[in-house]
Amino acid sequence: MGRALVTGAAGFIGSHVSEALMARGWRVVGLDSFDPFYDPGMKRRNLRACQADARFTLAEADIRDAQAVDRLIGGGGVDVVIHLAALAGVRPSIERPLAYQDVNVNGTCCLLEAARRHKVRRFIFASSSSVYGNNPKIPFAECDNVDYPISPYAASKRAGELLCHTYHHLFGLDVTCLRFFTVYGPRQRPDLAIHRFSRRIEAGQTITLFGDGSSMRDYTYIDDVVAGVLAAVDRCQGYRIYNLGNSSPVPLSELIGMIEAALGRKAIIERQPAQAGDVERTFADIRRARAELGFEPRTDLKTGLARFVEWLRTDG
Repeated sequence: MGRALVTGAAGFIGSHVSEALMARGWRVVGLDSFDPFYDPGMKRRNLRACQADARFTLAEADIRDAQAVDRLIGGGGVDVVIHLAALAGVRPSIERPLAYQDVNVNGTCCLLEAARRHKVRRFIFASSSSVYGNNPKIPFAECDNVDYPISPYAASKRAGELLCHTYHHLFGLDVTCLRFFTVYGPRQRPDLAIHRFSRRIEAGQTITLFGDGSSMRDYTYIDDVVAGVLAAVDRCQGYRIYNLGNSSPVPLSELIGMIEAALGRKAIIERQPAQAGDVERTFADIRRARAELGFEPRTDLKTGLARFVEWLRTDG
């Protein structure tokens, strides 16, 4: 097949994408800095299957290290860069806006510049549904105005999309930007709602509900997102943006009820005011991804939560 550089390879989505690429015969260079945003030991466990495969090479480096990035891309005949690494999270970005811009924008620029210099033809950029902000129009379509992000994280992801377009326009780099909608499943980051709520409910601990529970998210199972990423690798041409979502938003209060059902336990809920930076809802219009990538989410939330709970109790 070829050789892929996957940034953030030890993370939730990155480890799954790396495994899926190798299952298709790709060789993978996994780049990760093991940032302590959450337990680096969890990230290393994510890579157990990858590191058991001779086609996988782990490179521990920072995407802002231009020399390291240049060596990795220039020294190994990389066919595609799949850029998943980032400082993630809306609320932490409000506390650390400079760090988020540094990692997410400058790091992306380092990778794009190395790809240009070494004539890598395909570049996949992981963006986020956060770029839509509090878009009053639903579902969110790729052609909607995204000039009004409401968190530094969202702004950094939109900036990454714009940098990608610049490199396509100036240098002919084929770039696909993928706007992920609340991805969940085995290995999900522990700070995200499904993982955090599930772990605390399982332990009989209180969960904090910000707002009245009416906020809605389009929860998308990891296997569906991975299928979308692989389709983007296969069909990366020109400059395109795609939503990868389940296209079926669920209110937060309903999500908690579904987690309770999956765990067979009741939640102890502490209510707090809504937090700044959190969008009211996300809802993916996936018609473009369906038509051009063949993207079709196949895992409903009930099924996906059952699989996540099984992982949490056996390997989480």
